[in-house]
Amino acid sequence: MVFESVLLKSELLERDVKVDMYLPTSVHDPANMSLLLINDGQDLPKMPFIEILEELYEQQKITPLFCVGIHCGADRKMEYGIASQADYLGRGAKAGAYTNFIFDELLPFLRSQYNVPHFKEKSFAGFSLGGLMAMDIVWNHPHEFSKVGVFSGSFWWRQKAYEDGYTDEADRIMHNQVRDGVAAPWLKFFFQTGLLDEKLDRNNNGIIDSIDDATDLIAELKKKGYSDEAIRYLEMEDGKHDVPTWAKAFPEFLEWGWGK
Repeated sequence: MVFESVLLKSELLERDVKVDMYLPTSVHDPANMSLLLINDGQDLPKMPFIEILEELYEQQKITPLFCVGIHCGADRKMEYGIASQADYLGRGAKAGAYTNFIFDELLPFLRSQYNVPHFKEKSFAGFSLGGLMAMDIVWNHPHEFSKVGVFSGSFWWRQKAYEDGYTDEADRIMHNQVRDGVAAPWLKFFFQTGLLDEKLDRNNNGIIDSIDDATDLIAELKKKGYSDEAIRYLEMEDGKHDVPTWAKAFPEFLEWGWGK
């Protein structure tokens, strides 16, 4: 495996974006290579991601996968979110610009730099708010992607404050998007949560909000016709909202998506 890192000057985000490339070796035909984009790429070295990939390759558990870690910027809570709608505090206002950055700047750079006009398939993953952003991009651009991986996703992202009459049924933005959207039958979804992700339990049902929000989103996907085979849900008893937890979950995601 080869590791490369570049600073990509983005006009859309008006900043330099650090991008880390984790390239598989011994790929005879680049068109047979899958692409995985990962938000919050600055967290991958902490896992450490190189060791995770090399172990899976050595054990011949996954097929060649071009992984791209996209580092977040200082304005993370504005760049990550849902492109069509900011949350109730106006966060995520630059999510549309970030989405355009992916399609108009990052993907053309990768195709040109590595001489891969077409990838075998493309997927997106992310952690926390970066996971929400990955889900938003994949759900709204299904003809570009085949899979999404969301680790401790911020599916609480809401259009109304609790004290302003918020309800689960009406005000979670990603749930509304799925409910109102059109299913693309080829999409597959991987969701990870941890019992120690947080302590909040807004409806006092004995289940923390992050688990409720993830399982409620899965229920919305199933109403759209997605089967159990299309959705993998990993709930970790000792899982926290942190990089070590996501590092434990990531190999399962990679084997689920690209296992031999």
